[in-house]
Amino acid sequence: MKVAKKRLERSLFLNSNVVELAQRLLGKLICTNINGVYCEAIITETEAYSGENDKACHAHMGRFTNRTATMYEEGGTAYIYLCYGIHHLFNVVSNVKGKADAVLIRSVEPVEGIEKMLERRNSKSNRPKIYAGPGKLCQALGIDKSLNGVDLVNSNVIYLADSDIDAAEIIKTTRIGIDYAEEDALLPWRFYFSGNKYVSKYK
Repeated sequence: MKVAKKRLERSLFLNSNVVELAQRLLGKLICTNINGVYCEAIITETEAYSGENDKACHAHMGRFTNRTATMYEEGGTAYIYLCYGIHHLFNVVSNVKGKADAVLIRSVEPVEGIEKMLERRNSKSNRPKIYAGPGKLCQALGIDKSLNGVDLVNSNVIYLADSDIDAAEIIKTTRIGIDYAEEDALLPWRFYFSGNKYVSKYK
């Protein structure tokens, strides 16, 4: 089983500013070892969700359910849920235990294990749109609800790692698909690298 050498440490995920963390995760790597197959991809797009004070967050006003319970775990925990009964979405819990902040990973750029990712996406062409969107990247990397609650710091099945990617201009926009969040829908809490093709939707 292949394991990256520069895994992200717990201290990064304990950041009390989820908006800052969402930007810092750009350029980092998501690594998965699913059924003995290693895949690796660069995080190119993120969204921040700020716990109970964010109307777009599942934990708004302290909402605690079977689904949201994972959000209240310590930073560095994987929060994965099924959206519309179809798409799995991968979030990185942040802050200290009990705060329910999280960063949604919206898009990735493939690095290793591309053949397997294309197989999972039922595609023969390695195009950016194959990975552009939170549900698409989860399918490509083999991420599903069975990994919900996994500790991203210590797991060898799914974890985040550092990279040597050069810094690029970060574009800040409003988040996608949260019109119900009223004034919070206008917060510029979606981030992606300028000029990167592996992004779900340009603003």
